[in-house]
Amino acid sequence: MVGKVEVSGINTANLKVLTEKEKDDLLKRTKMGDAKAREELISGNLRLVLSVIQKFTRRCDSPDDLFQVGCVGLIKAVDHFDLDQNVKFSTYAVPMIIGELRRYLRDNNMIRVSRSLRDLAYRALTEREILTGQLGQEPNPEQIAEAVNRRARASLAEGETLHEVTPKEVSAALDAVLEPVSLFDPIYTDGGDSIYLMDQICDHKICDEGWIENLALEEAVKGLGEREKTILNLRFYRGKTQMEVAGEIGISQAQVSRLEKGALHRIRKQM
Repeated sequence: MVGKVEVSGINTANLKVLTEKEKDDLLKRTKMGDAKAREELISGNLRLVLSVIQKFTRRCDSPDDLFQVGCVGLIKAVDHFDLDQNVKFSTYAVPMIIGELRRYLRDNNMIRVSRSLRDLAYRALTEREILTGQLGQEPNPEQIAEAVNRRARASLAEGETLHEVTPKEVSAALDAVLEPVSLFDPIYTDGGDSIYLMDQICDHKICDEGWIENLALEEAVKGLGEREKTILNLRFYRGKTQMEVAGEIGISQAQVSRLEKGALHRIRKQM
């Protein structure tokens, strides 16, 4: 949203910023049913929505859509905020806004996930959040599965049967709704020079040393005779025994053994 002044028809440069005292007063009046105070409170926190959606603009082509979804999260935060809790409103609102944005991006992801899997993922995410608050740490799949099944049993109607989900199903569902990460996502920026995710990933099976060795092997094999190449191909690429190779090319096993050893010796010497 770089350089954007107007979002969803709202001039962001003119958005009001509330003081903590004004927020507390509006929150109290909102809880007493004052609709005007509620509207002022929402309007006075739109800058908070703008600051949160900055982190998500790369994942969506429409900042206007993100802003509207973020506003839904803000409204939920206003309606559910508990004045008795010793916490600032912004501290409570930011996770609500982020959660709403993540749900929106998951539902509108280019990678389609089946409804049943997505529903299980949302139930698992809900239980994970609850368990994290209760345990003070991230729960494991076994704990999440147990909580999902417990809640399902509690709402089970008479005569209905319950399919209990397994920890493996929970893990698969949570993995299915993860947001894709671009290899070009910057993970560190310093003075305009960015380090991207692809810069930190390597394939240990395809390294410079292995590539060079493959080239050297290819060059060494080129120096062999056609019969030697055939023997090595049958022995090491097609898995045939020396006896089978001998029968296929019409020489004795002893000759196959001698030619094979000679070819391998020449390859090692060249490499």
